[in-house]
Amino acid sequence: MYRILIADDEGIMLESLKNIIHKNFGETYEVNTAKSGRAAIELAESFYPDIIFMDIQMPGINGIQAIKEIRKFNSTALIYVISAYDKFDYAKEAISLGVERYLMKPIAKNTVISIVEEAVEKVDSKRQQRSDLLKIQEKLETVIPVVENGFISNILIQNDWQDAEYYSQLLEVTEEYGYVMVFQFGTEYQDGKLVSPVGMSVKAQKFYPEFRAVVKSYLKCIIGSVMSNRIVVAVPFEKEQMEYEERIQIIENTRSLVSRLEERLEAKFRAGIGRTRRMKDLRNSYQEAFRALQESTSRVIHTDDINMHGIYEGGFPVEIEKNMFQMVEKGDVQGMQQEANRFFDWMIQYYPESKDNIRLKVLEFILWAEKEAFHAGAINYGFDYRKDYLSTVMALEDNEDIRRWFLEKMTAICTSVHNKREEQSESVVSRAKNYIQENYSRDISLDDVSKEVNISPYYFSKLFKEEAGENFIEYLTRIRIETAKTMLKDPNLSIKEIGVLSGYVDPNYFSRIFKKQTDMTPREYRERYC
Repeated sequence: MYRILIADDEGIMLESLKNIIHKNFGETYEVNTAKSGRAAIELAESFYPDIIFMDIQMPGINGIQAIKEIRKFNSTALIYVISAYDKFDYAKEAISLGVERYLMKPIAKNTVISIVEEAVEKVDSKRQQRSDLLKIQEKLETVIPVVENGFISNILIQNDWQDAEYYSQLLEVTEEYGYVMVFQFGTEYQDGKLVSPVGMSVKAQKFYPEFRAVVKSYLKCIIGSVMSNRIVVAVPFEKEQMEYEERIQIIENTRSLVSRLEERLEAKFRAGIGRTRRMKDLRNSYQEAFRALQESTSRVIHTDDINMHGIYEGGFPVEIEKNMFQMVEKGDVQGMQQEANRFFDWMIQYYPESKDNIRLKVLEFILWAEKEAFHAGAINYGFDYRKDYLSTVMALEDNEDIRRWFLEKMTAICTSVHNKREEQSESVVSRAKNYIQENYSRDISLDDVSKEVNISPYYFSKLFKEEAGENFIEYLTRIRIETAKTMLKDPNLSIKEIGVLSGYVDPNYFSRIFKKQTDMTPREYRERYC
């Protein structure tokens, strides 16, 4: 079907052109007519013609003005201008609007037929081009996820930058840097962690296309395939380092993205975010993002918001070893001792006579744990600090003696980590409290304080509540009100001045907050206690 619009204020001209088209081209050509420029515009909006014959001279809105308006919402229609006047200015303006021809009245029947045939060929050509483009786009929609997964696989799993660079060229990734986000999914939260039952990955394959669509609407990114209960996303970045404000914005956008995913898909999501790295080093960013999820119960967590040092390495038995070092990094002494005993039980069960191998594994674990503790700032390093380790363990013959020495060393290390983590948490909150004490009279916010201690607002708010026993607003309000109480004892200060000095510019708001905290207005408090 081809849609043709004829606009002319002469009824005879309209009917003549319409009849010629119908008699020579049949009913597959739908023809509508308009007798004014305004009518032509309104009809073009609903009819959306492929071909337009437009008379220049019409009452009200003329043909040139009508073409300008139609071009605002229809840029593909083929327009043929009709005029009884051979005016150069009209012809020049018509050409600037992209019309096909400038036709002079009267128009011969053969000319009309020839023009319609010419126009139809052009319409067919444009439709074919659009169809070809759609086919290419359809193929790309199938191929692009494969190419993106190839990039993710080569960077994160095979650690092969040469092949990944080829994929990045196909994807037109020009940025030198980037960071990785790991999205974890499950059916529900338990103790801040996501539960992913058997079969969840099969379900994820079904919602994967929708996941891609939602994530792509938020980020310019490269998305990997479903891996167990997670999907890896690489985000190109223009700079080597991410500014604090940029990091906070990314965290907030990701929180919004996670909420959007949970609205659209039948699953719960968490996201870990790694540091900015060179593209060829994105594997490190992936490890940071993945470990951030393991270390935290937050829905969205950036590696810079928690202590992140080193990576988990493989071993046998993998789960026991992994759990043991998770306990070391958390500073969980009791948990570490339980896993260390389990691993030792495994060694003496399967290799009771392999004393040297047991000694070697014990030394490996102790040195590995000390390295983790060193990176956490929990212990210092000296070249001769371990001078008696080898001689001591080699002198131990009984497996239980080796076990006791092993647990003694590991407990000391884990205790150091535990103390350091508590110290760091207290340090952040302590610095935040000092900042609040020095700036409570200003209009400070959670964002201001979290920036001062270099932690994202969401994570800072959680940490502050855990350590201080009250949230940021409650603490700030308490400091301000306690300060105001002290100042109310000074009769030389007006209540308005005290409000401003306490951080409340609006005296009415100051009065409401003060009464909410003390059950008295500032004036009543002054009269009763001062």
